[in-house]
Amino acid sequence: MAAAARHSTLDFMLSATADCNAVFKGLQSIFQEQEMTETIHNWGDLGYLATYVNKNGSFANLRIYPHGLVLVDVQSYNDMKGEEKTEQLLNKVEERMKELFSKDIKRVKRLPAIVRGDAIDKYWPTADGRLVEYDIDYIVYDEESAYQNIKILHSKQFGNILILSGDVNLAESDLAYTQAIMGSGKEDYADKEVLILGGGDGGILYEIVKLKPKMVTMVEIDQMVIDGCRKYMRKTCGDVLDNLNGDCYQVLIEDCIPVLKRYAKEERMFDYVINDLTAVPISTSPEEDSTWEFLRMILDLSMKVLKPDGKYFTQGNCVNLTEALTLYEEQLGRLYCPVEFSKEVVCVPSYMELWVFYTVWKKRVDV
Repeated sequence: MAAAARHSTLDFMLSATADCNAVFKGLQSIFQEQEMTETIHNWGDLGYLATYVNKNGSFANLRIYPHGLVLVDVQSYNDMKGEEKTEQLLNKVEERMKELFSKDIKRVKRLPAIVRGDAIDKYWPTADGRLVEYDIDYIVYDEESAYQNIKILHSKQFGNILILSGDVNLAESDLAYTQAIMGSGKEDYADKEVLILGGGDGGILYEIVKLKPKMVTMVEIDQMVIDGCRKYMRKTCGDVLDNLNGDCYQVLIEDCIPVLKRYAKEERMFDYVINDLTAVPISTSPEEDSTWEFLRMILDLSMKVLKPDGKYFTQGNCVNLTEALTLYEEQLGRLYCPVEFSKEVVCVPSYMELWVFYTVWKKRVDV
């Protein structure tokens, strides 16, 4: 028996003058013909709820609201037989509604079915809380590290997608992300010292190495992210993750905080610091204070290892999260040294939303 459940919906918006009782009576026979066990709740002025249960475990809910909203929800096994029977049932409901209430129908909406509990999870939320169904057709990699769950899933349009603890990080289609967090082609990396914080997918490192820097140091805490991406995200990272040391780069498997503190103490300075660790926190609630403190610490330490004319690049978050982005910009005014910043909005293909990127630099103080 198939393990996954298929949840299908059909909605109608009728005029407020439509008769709830007539709608219920008009649809009742369709479900009864399926030999489904019926349970009815009649709330009078509050409308109807009827539940219909089939012997095979599938069931349907019919909810009729007095203001004209009619909802039909059907849950069945996610197999060909269940899908076919559900579509037949919803088709009959839609035909009957149009036959009996065509003058009252203002809108009909049938959404694609949601498959729950399937072996392949295709549903991932955007940063601003909208549900996106990806065209995932198979699981490439799924492992638990000491720090996070690491998934690489294959999308027919985006290629392999790296997902860390439920957060879509980067797909092979997302060169726009890498270019934006490097300054969108406006920077000269030749003979420069570069520090990358995070970046375990190898995309930033791969693109910068092409530009002949003096030395790139990448600090990534999770070896398993590197291992997975080295094998399954080669369109993104090329061959730079095959070795942790190259002619002009080194990869340190460490927590970046102690590394930044060490570099600050040693007065080691970089032309560019690229923070690819985490997005700006979505929540602004008190329990997220530790995340904001982490970001401020990263910013302060990064400024301490950034040359006076250097630049700090980082992602922000979805352009719709204006409150969170404003709070982040307020953090930039609370650093140990005055800074200025600019931002750019970029469309990252697999994110399916516009994304904000920041450039931060030390403010020049005239003497």
